[in-house]
Amino acid sequence: MQAFSTADYATRFAGRSSNIKRPREITCFSYDNNHELRHDESSLRYYYTPELNSDLSQGYNTFIKHDDSVDEHLDSLLESLIELEKKDGKLATDDIDFVTWRGMVTKIMTVPFMEDGFEMNAVFHEGTIYIEENNQYKQANRGFQDERGARMSFWGYKFETLSTLSKPWADASREEIENRSREVVNNKAQYCSIVKTGFGSCGLIIAGEVDAIWDCRPLNPENAINYVELKTSRSISTPNQHLNFEKKLQRFWAQSFLLGVPKIIIGFRNDHGILTSIDIRETQGIPSNMKKEHLAQGLGPPPWNGNVAINFTTAFLEWLKGVLAGATGVWRIRYQQRGREVEVYQVQESGYAGVLTDRFLTWRAELSEKLKQNTAVLTGQDDAT
Repeated sequence: MQAFSTADYATRFAGRSSNIKRPREITCFSYDNNHELRHDESSLRYYYTPELNSDLSQGYNTFIKHDDSVDEHLDSLLESLIELEKKDGKLATDDIDFVTWRGMVTKIMTVPFMEDGFEMNAVFHEGTIYIEENNQYKQANRGFQDERGARMSFWGYKFETLSTLSKPWADASREEIENRSREVVNNKAQYCSIVKTGFGSCGLIIAGEVDAIWDCRPLNPENAINYVELKTSRSISTPNQHLNFEKKLQRFWAQSFLLGVPKIIIGFRNDHGILTSIDIRETQGIPSNMKKEHLAQGLGPPPWNGNVAINFTTAFLEWLKGVLAGATGVWRIRYQQRGREVEVYQVQESGYAGVLTDRFLTWRAELSEKLKQNTAVLTGQDDAT
């Protein structure tokens, strides 16, 4: 077993942030209302301001809820890479060290300031490390959710439904706009963006769900896309509630930062689930604005630091790349609650344990052969000339 220490993180990883490569979308996919995979943007939603004083509990009894206890591994992400490679005729992971879900990197980014533990599975294949959540650990540590907890979870999905349209505002009917409160909430439908990004010397492909788009896609695909992240939080009335919100804000920030989502829209609600206010925040400015606020009010340092999170993630990924490069079998990445190190150890000497699908492995073998043949043809042409 090898371990990456998290001790003294505040000083070890302080200072100017590491070199970060701006996330650039390379493809996307959708799950439809039945959670069937579609290689398009059909489930993309468009932001439209929700009505204040809306009841976030409305429709709770008709909620169509996706069963997230099923282990979906990296399947839809891998399928999307296959489709992309078929279209481009080349490997999507040529300069990529890690392929994973956004949630995994979010957990890593928040290690210095979080208390929750996690476990992930990792495999190495053709120069790239693929990481997924260990679903068995996730389910075992989920904990019991009572009626109150289930209803509060629903409030987040309801807020998304109240805040979005299925088409741009100019194309939406008045009926669709005004009937959002009566729309059945269904979290089986999702839109996911897949981006290329980088931390230090590590190239990453990350996929994650995107709640909505602010306006529309830019005509130039190289330009940033104005996606938005939609969140709910309890209205703040005490210093302790403010501190708890700031801690929650770190995860909001990390999730949006990783996919290059520029805006986070927070719906504040009271204890009865009534939407009381809307707060729109620019993702990039959250860490510095929080620091300025603390300094101005004499509150001392904020509960987390964006540069420390970035520098920690960079150092950890570069270390992890060194540990797993060329490794065989399945490896476990584990951080125990309130721990002082992230552990990495082998759990299976060979195979991929479902992290990589047979279809993906077969496709990669076919693509590799095609690329070799193309290279041989080009080399022959060069020799002939």
